[in-house]
Amino acid sequence: MSVYDNEQLSPPAWRELLGREHGGSAIVLAVGVLVGAVNIYLASSLLPTAVAELGGAGFYAWNMTIYLVAMVIATMLVSRVLGRWGNVGAYLLGFAVFLAGSLVCAAAPSMALLLAGRGVQGLGAGLLSGLGYAVVRSALPPRLWTRGNALMSAMYGVGNFAGPALGGLFAQFGGWRLAFALMAVIAAGCGLMVPRVLPRGERGDGRAPVPAGSLLLVTGATLAVSVAGVLSGAVAMAAAIGVALLLLIGFVAHERRSDLRVFPRTTYVPGSPLKWVYLTLALLAFGVAVESFVPLFGQRLGGLPPIAAGFLGAAISLGWSATQVVSSSAVKEATVRRLRVLGPLVLAAGFLVLGLLQRQEAPLWLVLAWALTMIAAGSGVGLAYPHLAVAAMTSTRDPEEGRRAAAAIATVTSLSIAFGTAVAGVLVNLGGSAMLDAARHTMFGFAVICAIGALTARRAS
Repeated sequence: MSVYDNEQLSPPAWRELLGREHGGSAIVLAVGVLVGAVNIYLASSLLPTAVAELGGAGFYAWNMTIYLVAMVIATMLVSRVLGRWGNVGAYLLGFAVFLAGSLVCAAAPSMALLLAGRGVQGLGAGLLSGLGYAVVRSALPPRLWTRGNALMSAMYGVGNFAGPALGGLFAQFGGWRLAFALMAVIAAGCGLMVPRVLPRGERGDGRAPVPAGSLLLVTGATLAVSVAGVLSGAVAMAAAIGVALLLLIGFVAHERRSDLRVFPRTTYVPGSPLKWVYLTLALLAFGVAVESFVPLFGQRLGGLPPIAAGFLGAAISLGWSATQVVSSSAVKEATVRRLRVLGPLVLAAGFLVLGLLQRQEAPLWLVLAWALTMIAAGSGVGLAYPHLAVAAMTSTRDPEEGRRAAAAIATVTSLSIAFGTAVAGVLVNLGGSAMLDAARHTMFGFAVICAIGALTARRAS
């Protein structure tokens, strides 16, 4: 289903999205996604400095776990928050929760309160991420949906790049609390814009029961896979991932027969392409998670200093963000279908080449080749992601189901990044003490998994 009236129409210019009429809405939607993405990795850069002041080194690894679990939970509640509060009220709530969590982190006198603040931050970030994809339907005309989705999904890439850099900058000067304070200021500024730039939107059945069964199963799966990321030993990590997969299978079985769902009804209709759209999005987001370990490979194999290795890790996100500027121009249905299939293939091919290029004590020219290959791999995400997001949004004509379908994009993305990080940890552990083997296992493993996305993308078409 095309969002354009005529396939031969030229794509809308970026200045139309960011101009006077729609620019305010686009900025709020994009920044809402951006603050969530930045804060996935921001705290990781700040935590060594925070631990030196607060103690609690034993809870170090839970910073990411708590944030991601809270984020996934919140994305699953977006359609109900929208139904109860409308566009403006839902966004004000999201920014307010994120602001409160940021202030708790900034003022935390102990590691326990810092982690509590991270949980509240995650709830706000999850709401804002899901709202971006859900509200774009009413905030922008259909002609701009692909551009709007490209802008928002690019924010994940920008956030993955900016988070470690921003955190490292503040940590360098001992001002880790100021980093969280800055996040609070940004949330407050965007919150003030919301009533002026967003349409209020139609309210639905905001008093509908919460799908508690689905929520518990996905929360359990997210916890299991997040715990896998902090376990030592490939067997223990693989067991935790297995538990997470079983819980996800239980989630799908529960949703198929339940009247209270997280995903739209269309997902479970026989022959519907929507489930394949979500699976393809999941495999693309899964691939981005390899960035968690690229800095380690850059330091151990390429001899890079920590800051340079951190930027190397963001190369995939850089390719993702930059490519969407071009790929979102595609309007012909045949071209869009090809991009959806090509994206996972480019991502998988990039990982395959990266695995072949890994060397111990790699010279500088080879490290530069790694960076260029990762940018090329990330471009695969950018080729397909915005068009898959629009496919999910336009999968139904029912407004309530459409909001649910759009909000689920953020749920799928957050959950897939958590799974990808855990699987990458298992593959690294399989390499044992040999870092070269760990890097190759990771890249080749991700190449195989992400290539499956080409098959799911064909089914989605």
